[in-house]
Amino acid sequence: MNILLAASEVVPFSKTGGLADVCGALPGELARLGHRPAVIVPAHRDSSCCGAIIEPMGIDFIVPIGSKTVTGHLLQSTLPGTKVPVYFVQQDHYFDREGLYQADGKDYIDNCERFVFFSRAVLEAIRLLDLQVDVIHANDWQTGLVPAYLQIEYRGIPRYERIASLFTIHNLAYQGRFWHWDMLLTGLDWKYFNWHQMEFHGHLNLLKTGIVFADSINTVSPRYAQEIQSAALGCGLEGTLQHRSDVLSGILNGMDTVHWNPATDSNLAARYNVDTVGQYKPTCKAALQKELGLPTRPNVPLIGLIGRLCDQKGIDLVAKVIQRWVGEEDAQWAILGTGDQKYHDLLGDLAGRFPQKVAARLEFSGELAHRIEAGCDMFLMPSRYEPCGLNQMYSLAYGTVPVVRATGGLADTITDADDQALEAGTANGFSFSEYSELALAETLRRACDVYRKKKVVWNKLIDTGMRQDWSWARSAREYVKLYAKTIARRKEAVLT
Repeated sequence: MNILLAASEVVPFSKTGGLADVCGALPGELARLGHRPAVIVPAHRDSSCCGAIIEPMGIDFIVPIGSKTVTGHLLQSTLPGTKVPVYFVQQDHYFDREGLYQADGKDYIDNCERFVFFSRAVLEAIRLLDLQVDVIHANDWQTGLVPAYLQIEYRGIPRYERIASLFTIHNLAYQGRFWHWDMLLTGLDWKYFNWHQMEFHGHLNLLKTGIVFADSINTVSPRYAQEIQSAALGCGLEGTLQHRSDVLSGILNGMDTVHWNPATDSNLAARYNVDTVGQYKPTCKAALQKELGLPTRPNVPLIGLIGRLCDQKGIDLVAKVIQRWVGEEDAQWAILGTGDQKYHDLLGDLAGRFPQKVAARLEFSGELAHRIEAGCDMFLMPSRYEPCGLNQMYSLAYGTVPVVRATGGLADTITDADDQALEAGTANGFSFSEYSELALAETLRRACDVYRKKKVVWNKLIDTGMRQDWSWARSAREYVKLYAKTIARRKEAVLT
């Protein structure tokens, strides 16, 4: 299959979040499976900072933006370590900026115009580069107009009529909502600005647009695909998603098994695999305790947490539990991340008052993140919602038992250590459902009890987790199946 993956950011050329990781990893795996992927992305200011060679192609194009026309240029490179072509849409007025979507914490006021231009450029590039495309894989609101333009403006043009479209939602909370007059920028007829298609409470909604016009829709875990059809997690689009539920599915993201591999990780005090974890993981724990200024105690449970310190990640629950546990439970905490100032203040205060139990590094360090994953006994992710999540996968790979709330991708990856799962040999962590301090505390106590009193069970949890496959190779195989279904769906639509 010929797959054109369109995204606003792609590792290693640009990144603000997990979208870039997906779009940087998936194409290489698709190529290894024998398919022909290509990637198209804006030429952001820092795109060349990764060291890859980006060359001009001598191809210019002009697209309409509202009542004016705007010129762009195409550049090319390859994804490092692969032969996958990467095409860059260069338009310096739109993309030669300090940040990808915002500066000084505020969104660019012309974000709608910028990604109208990019979406049009994606479709023009197919013609200009003479690309043979079976399916366009668009991602998040920044490319939500791609399926719409394909369906409304390009279906009657040779080479475009059979191109299928897949639209992936990485996080439904980010929707690309703009005032209604920005509809003029799209060049599409006002008849599409209705509550069935592009309008959302009086605003233009580009994520909704992608959902409505794509041949297939998916998100980054099966559970999240179900959750976003509910009022609780649908962010107002649950009705639209329910209406398209017959073409909506979920595929778990994969993890980077090259950079996240305890057998080869140069950040660790000792390297290990599933056969040597019992021998060398204690060395990593002792080294982490020393680095963080915690007492070097091999038998105390060391609980890790890495990520944004905000309510979405369940930090409100974590803060309450730590405040109680520093006086009641014999456990240590290793926390790494940045976020809301109230949590900086609270965790900084707890670390200052209880240095024997709490270590908080209110920053981000990739190297320390690896050492926390290797050195901790448990890893905590009590998220309110989590479309996919990656740290629980890293934890499984590093023999660190996850303790999670059963939502989104966390529910799809972590099997709770209840009696049935333990007997079946499928348990790989601990999970709870109710979003409450009590549920989190009870689950942590259960995990600590197993850690202290049932070493055979604990070691089995580690072994099960480390032997599981959460690689991008697994995810890519699922995407190949979804692409095939999407192409078949488009062919059927053409015939009817």
